[in-house]
Amino acid sequence: MCDQDHFESDRREFEALGLVTRKQFGIMLGAGMAMMLPKVAGAVTVTESEVTVTTPDGAADCYFVHPASGAAAGVLVWPDIFGLRPAFRQMGKRLAESGYSVLVVNPFYRTKKAPTAESGGATPIQQVMPLARTLNETTHMTDAKAFVAWLDGQPSVAKNRKIGTQGYCMGGPMAFRTAAAVPGRVGAVASFHGGGLVADSPNSPHLQAAKTKAQFLICIASNDDARSPNDKTVLKETFAKAGLPAEIEVYDGAAHGWCPPDSQVYNEAQAEKAWSRLLVLYGKALA
Repeated sequence: MCDQDHFESDRREFEALGLVTRKQFGIMLGAGMAMMLPKVAGAVTVTESEVTVTTPDGAADCYFVHPASGAAAGVLVWPDIFGLRPAFRQMGKRLAESGYSVLVVNPFYRTKKAPTAESGGATPIQQVMPLARTLNETTHMTDAKAFVAWLDGQPSVAKNRKIGTQGYCMGGPMAFRTAAAVPGRVGAVASFHGGGLVADSPNSPHLQAAKTKAQFLICIASNDDARSPNDKTVLKETFAKAGLPAEIEVYDGAAHGWCPPDSQVYNEAQAEKAWSRLLVLYGKALA
């Protein structure tokens, strides 16, 4: 699970250092409202809808967006602890405009339909921690299989191209375990300020992911690295030993949670850098 207990103190620290502005993490956060992301150059026309995916545990409410014509590589998006909300719909749509068929899920569907965080990325972490505690390795794996199967049932998803998956915060381990759950189908995995990627147990997400044949992008927040400085080394050594391509980088000046545009520590410059690396990964692995 992500180290969200430090979230508010990190926000204050990075504001004081001038690394993010009050506007970035405050003015436009009300009720989950996201700041506008930069437009996609050459964006394709997309079709978007609210969908329901049947899983072994019930019905998951999700957001699906894809190019309006043709079939594209599928991508499964695991949100952060604040769940499915306008910010992640915006991120999913932007990815679809870049040429992918994107399913953004509500990981907390067993307990509550989206929105699950009262004020999006500005919601006090104590309000959403109980939701996070309802998930575990088993739910990660069963949900991953159901969501990938659903994607494969859509005409807009190309069956001859690998699927990508990306996770933010607690979604990082979920993305890793998606590759482990459907190793023959997932070709690319991305983690942004993922929490709990490396654990001292045989079922650690990084060990499970290393048994796949996927390519990886792992973007680490600088304060997460300060708290767990050995994780990046373990990740590099594990994936190198497995012979898996993995780009692993600590993003200087980026606090845990820096990518979603409604985050209280949103860092646009570093978020755009991470986004550009994601597109490079998918361009190679999902072609």
